[in-house]
Amino acid sequence: MRTALSIAGSDCSGGAGIQADIKTMLCNGVYAMSAVTALTAQNTVGITGIMEVTPEFLDRQLTAVFTDIYPDAVKIGMVASGSLIVIIAEKLEQYHARNIVVDTVMASSSGRRLFEEDALLLYEQRLLPLAAVITPNIPEAELLSGISIRGGADMVRAAEKMYQKYRCAVLVKGGHQTDAADDLLYQDGACHWFRGTRIHNPNSHGTGCTLSSAIAANLAKGLSLPKAVERAKAYVSGVLSSMLDLGAGSGPMNHGYQIGGDV
Repeated sequence: MRTALSIAGSDCSGGAGIQADIKTMLCNGVYAMSAVTALTAQNTVGITGIMEVTPEFLDRQLTAVFTDIYPDAVKIGMVASGSLIVIIAEKLEQYHARNIVVDTVMASSSGRRLFEEDALLLYEQRLLPLAAVITPNIPEAELLSGISIRGGADMVRAAEKMYQKYRCAVLVKGGHQTDAADDLLYQDGACHWFRGTRIHNPNSHGTGCTLSSAIAANLAKGLSLPKAVERAKAYVSGVLSSMLDLGAGSGPMNHGYQIGGDV
């Protein structure tokens, strides 16, 4: 069985972060492991607290995984501080990690900033160049590229700029900008558009975590990056279309919508 590792924060309400990653990886046919960067107190309404792990403990988690059950792919989510970014980069280099997918999480869906100011430079210098692909949404792509995005042509320009900066493939997620759900994959000078129709579901907590984890799972199984993105996007569409409705705010999605069970 192929394996994948999620390096991310914990969401105690189960909709995003490590919990969403593990559900997604399992439902996409790989064995999931995790290294927790932070504990969060959150629910569908918002985040009320974040407690980071120490760099030393993150180091131990990553060493434990890589020296026993080596991951075929790695997904990286929430990493809030420079010291943790350095540890992750050092371990990925030390163990020659492959198929690294970085979900560029810089703020929560409720708008809370998850990045320390001094961490962004380390993030760009140490972590992003190790990625096979990064998956920014429109606001994140604007921040990383310095380009204001108003349409498809701007998405292409921003993706090209990020590719030049970080030397990795870039998936710009267009859902923040229009009523469509068109995403752009820029890889080795070529543009691949993945067209989609927006699914009007107010419960979309953890969508970015889910998409990036599904991409990592598909890369772990040996799929090409375009095919991995295509299948991941189809999975997210299915998860959203299930219309799970839990919680008082923007609720979680039904990652196991294809799994049957006794009533």
